[in-house]
Amino acid sequence: MYTLLLLSGGVGTRMQNAVPKQYLLLAGKPVIMHILERVDQIDSISDMVIVCAPEYESHIKQMLQQYGVVKPVRFAPAGATRQQSVFNGLRLVESEDVILHESARPFVKVEDFERLIGASHRNATFGTSIPFTVVKGHERFEGLLTRSELVNVQLPQKFETRLLKEAHKKAIEEGREFTEDGSMIFHYFPDTYVEICEGMDYDIKLTTRIDMLAGEQIYDDVFRRRK
Repeated sequence: MYTLLLLSGGVGTRMQNAVPKQYLLLAGKPVIMHILERVDQIDSISDMVIVCAPEYESHIKQMLQQYGVVKPVRFAPAGATRQQSVFNGLRLVESEDVILHESARPFVKVEDFERLIGASHRNATFGTSIPFTVVKGHERFEGLLTRSELVNVQLPQKFETRLLKEAHKKAIEEGREFTEDGSMIFHYFPDTYVEICEGMDYDIKLTTRIDMLAGEQIYDDVFRRRK
């Protein structure tokens, strides 16, 4: 069985909105609820840990009741960084395996979660090829990257809980910061096979106001027309 660890601590700075993006309405429903309702349907996920700012905990509890989510839910406080937030949530995870997801990625379908769960390896992530040219640099070119060797990492991801907790403890001891957890596992346990499952073009992360506008079209296309 799996625990879903859902990161919901963003404050929406780039969205330029007083309300964090995960609580804005998408297709008439709070963004975060699109994820929680779908996860509630998946038998192999036993419970959920939501990492959020403490002041939004009661708000989420009201939404869980309003939308009839029945899986057990616990709350962990958001940290100052994404990595800290994941570690705070991991402290509450008791299952042997954990699925990480972000509340700002509301377009993942039930069958996408199930495909990740059914992946051949215990540690796995979604990822897509990068369709544009990328270089290293800040204000000027500083190096070249080979596009065919790069992957755009998507969430959700699944990991062995014990391994991920150990990796986070090592990162804390060394003062290292990682932007996502598959690379952390690879860094500390390079012999561990982290599988890359073919990702979805609709699995975008809502970051800006333009993303919210695009999100309405994605929802209409992926969930209404293809239902």
